[in-house]
Amino acid sequence: MNSSIEMKKQSGFTLIELVIVVVILGFLAVTAIPKFIDLTEQAQQANIEGMAGGFATGISLARAQWEAEARPEDNNGNNVINYDGTELMLTTPPANSAIRPGYPIGLAANNPTADGTSMSAVQCIEVWQGILAQPPTISASIADLDDDGLGINYFVNVGNNICQFFLKETLNKDAAGDYQTPASTAVGNNFTYNNADSSVVVNINN
Repeated sequence: MNSSIEMKKQSGFTLIELVIVVVILGFLAVTAIPKFIDLTEQAQQANIEGMAGGFATGISLARAQWEAEARPEDNNGNNVINYDGTELMLTTPPANSAIRPGYPIGLAANNPTADGTSMSAVQCIEVWQGILAQPPTISASIADLDDDGLGINYFVNVGNNICQFFLKETLNKDAAGDYQTPASTAVGNNFTYNNADSSVVVNINN
């Protein structure tokens, strides 16, 4: 009984085939990466615009409730409102002030300056958390953004008594890869809140 072993010829990619594959992959990278980056930027823009819209709606609803309840005040004559279980202090400006009454400036329990002229980052966070139903995580410490364990999504700053809310992913980093404090609202995607007139302004820089 004869037995035979059939040998199969093994072959790999030829040099020209490898070159073609590399060229195709390079072509795909050149066409797909810019589209991916563009989609990322669009998502970041949609994020900040959506947050700004929700924030502006919350401010308007708090003011509307205060008006509907006949402008309630605390024992010191400061404008306050119990907004969905959170007692907020509202602007209580003196006569002839450029600041209008009835806009959130922080938690009433923390006794913020009622005339609305001295907003702090802490107060901006209190307003953020007080008017949004499920607010994203936020911090006034730029170092917190580098700690992935904290899961911070937004950074808050104050300039000229105006709250500035920055989307973390759009902020600049230094050579070490750490986030940098934005010098102004011309950096990163952000929106501002001015308690003087309740204006919420979106700034898209990326």
